[in-house]
This record gives sequence, C-alpha cells and structure tokens, in this order.
Amino acid sequence: MSLSGRTLFITGGSRGIGLAIALRAARDGANIVIAAKTTEPNPKLPGTIYSAAQGIEQAGGRALPLAVDIRDENAVAAAVKQAAEHFGGIDILVNNASAIQLSNTEHTAMKRFDLMFGVNVRGTYVCTQACLPYLKQSAQAGRNPHILTLSPPLSMQARWFKDHVAYTMAKYGMSMCVLGHSEEFRPYGIAVNALWPRTIINTAALQVIPGVDAKLGRKPEIMADAAHCILASDARTTTGNFFVDDEVLAQHGITELDSYAVIPGNKNFLPDFFLD
Repeated sequence: MSLSGRTLFITGGSRGIGLAIALRAARDGANIVIAAKTTEPNPKLPGTIYSAAQGIEQAGGRALPLAVDIRDENAVAAAVKQAAEHFGGIDILVNNASAIQLSNTEHTAMKRFDLMFGVNVRGTYVCTQACLPYLKQSAQAGRNPHILTLSPPLSMQARWFKDHVAYTMAKYGMSMCVLGHSEEFRPYGIAVNALWPRTIINTAALQVIPGVDAKLGRKPEIMADAAHCILASDARTTTGNFFVDDEVLAQHGITELDSYAVIPGNKNFLPDFFLD
C-alpha cells in the first residue's frame, strides 16, 4: 500500500530517523508535517525544519515545517490543528522525538531527568492525545490511521536499567504508551505500534554516547523502510506490536541488508540497547 495523499505528523523530524521516515513517505507523495524545535542551523546538529521540508518536497511530498516544543501541550495542540487544517486531516502520527543521556543516578542532573521524561514520555502522550480526534476521523474515512512510536520492546531486566535508570524509564514510558494505547484505540481502528533498531543507527544522537563508533552501525534508511512497511499495513490487524527493523523487513521479503550498512560489507554491528 502506498502512503500517497496520507498526512504524517512527525515529531523531531528535522534530522536522523525522523527525517528518513519523512523522506520515504514523501517518495510516495505523502503530506509531511515536521514538528521539531530546530529552526536555525547548528554546526554540531545538521538539519532544520526548513531544510527537512525542502528535502521532502524534492522527494515528491508536500511539507509543512512547524517549530514545536512537544513538552508544551498548547503548542502541540496549535500545531496539530494547523496541520489538520492545512492538509485536511492527520492520518499518521510518528512519535520520533526523544532525549537521551546515558548517565547513572549519581551523575544525572534533574534538569536532564526532566528533559527525558518531558520529551519522551510526556511528549509522546501529549502528541497522541492531540492527534487522536483527527486519527478517529481518518479511521471513519477509511484512511488506515497509524501511530508509530520509536521505542523498544519492554524488558524488565535489571541489566537494561542499571547503567542509566532515568533514560531506560523514559524510553520504556514511550513503550508503555504503545502497550496501553494499542488496546485503548483498537475499537476505533487506529493502529499503535513501536519500532526499534537491531543495531545502532548512524545519527547525531550517537554523539552523546562515548566510545561508540558510528561506522559499526546502519543508516537511518533501514528504520525508514521498516516504518513504511508498518504504516502501509492494515491498521485493523497490525497493532500492539513491538517491531524490530530487520524482522519487519524480513517479513516483507527483504533479507539483503548490506545497503543499509554504514560500511558496505560490514557484518560486525554494534547492537542497540534493550534487545535480549
């Protein structure tokens, strides 16, 4: 199924995985709302909402760049309303925005704790709540509405918590939204799923992880292609899943993954967190 004519509201989509998902949908002719904070170029973090919008339009989509801090529920509500009015509705929400700090309890400033919970957990919840009326309308119109959250499978093992309790709780908070909302929204015909990478993904987020070699990862496009497979699936039958990128692709007959490697031919990838 193509995403042509569908409207996606993507948080934090000015770079990285969010932008890759946007560009993949744009190739189908989708409408993309980039809801992110970056409006001015930063030498350390490439990409703004405007450069993302330009790339989306060059790829064949229609773009609406909106400067939004998803911790602010009033700003989110205004952005969602503007997006729906601009494109005639919202069919897909991608909860991509996330904050990370891999520090132990002693070295986690409460400001960073609040940022991770504000963006990851609260932001996911706020955006879901704001988009829900439009996703219901999408379902009623037979437009196959989806919510896709970039968060890991829930695994209550101490080893995933001990080195960075705050970050793990914040990411699992996103996953708990998936767990609960998938059942809550099932009667409406709205799919709610999570997607997580098998390996590290070469994005700007790796800059905050000491000692990680981005060359031992995969490109964001593997997540984008997996997301496309999920978002093009039947919302009534594909919900409540915690997907992993390579497993999704394999289910759709894509098993040759060499093109996604940062270093072609590399087989020695660094695994991402949270996968047993």
